[in-house]
Amino acid sequence: MSDFSPTSWWRRFLALPNESRTKTLGVAFIVALVAATTVSVTSVMLKPRQQVHIDAAREAKLAAMIATLPGLADIMRETGAETLEAVIVDLQTGQIDGTLEAAEFDFLAAQTDPLQATALLPEADIAGIRQRPNLAPVYLLQGSDGLALVVLPVYGKGYQSTIRAYLALEGNLNTIAGLSIYEQGETPGLGSRITDPAWLGLWSDKEAADAQGEITITVVRGAAATSSEVDGITGATRSATGVANLVRFWMGPQGYGPFLTRLKAGEF
Repeated sequence: MSDFSPTSWWRRFLALPNESRTKTLGVAFIVALVAATTVSVTSVMLKPRQQVHIDAAREAKLAAMIATLPGLADIMRETGAETLEAVIVDLQTGQIDGTLEAAEFDFLAAQTDPLQATALLPEADIAGIRQRPNLAPVYLLQGSDGLALVVLPVYGKGYQSTIRAYLALEGNLNTIAGLSIYEQGETPGLGSRITDPAWLGLWSDKEAADAQGEITITVVRGAAATSSEVDGITGATRSATGVANLVRFWMGPQGYGPFLTRLKAGEF
């Protein structure tokens, strides 16, 4: 009767000459099996530790992102937002472009590159930017009760310079939570007053659009009379109007409007 015990089979296998094809293939199979098993076991055992490193990297990226966005840390603290996600949005369709990492996207370069932008008709270009990037970053801040803030990078022509800012919307996507201007070159002492905290504070709690969705936010001469009006600045009318125009543009159909509509409909 043949001996089919494992130890007997193993002894016969080892006794084969080294040049034997059977022994060569057998050794290769055993090495591959041991290597695959080792990799699988190691992967399973190290998965919790790997997840810790992934989480730490994500938190570090978040902290770096917040540090690069002027005023965002304050907005997060004031509104109780807990986590931030950055996405790249196709402004034409309002869809999120999942092929690009927000940290690697150069929004400033996209603004001046004709290959990454769309020319605007004069009647649509209320922000005075001539061409609009095809893609733009959006920052979604989540709180304990869901979406807390949406932060939109916006820019447009002032009286003497390009004004760049972050527009924060509350979770209803219509109420302005805050406006932070981080770059401008308006006339010192006059137009530059658009950066005064007191004036920027007037934008908070204002409604950007009416019940029909028409963008109504504006800066008026004198004192505001409605929830869609912001007090003007004496001596800085054109600079303040420039801020209003850029907010209106980016909230509208040529800006983030299609994305905000999709977000409001719960598509993301």
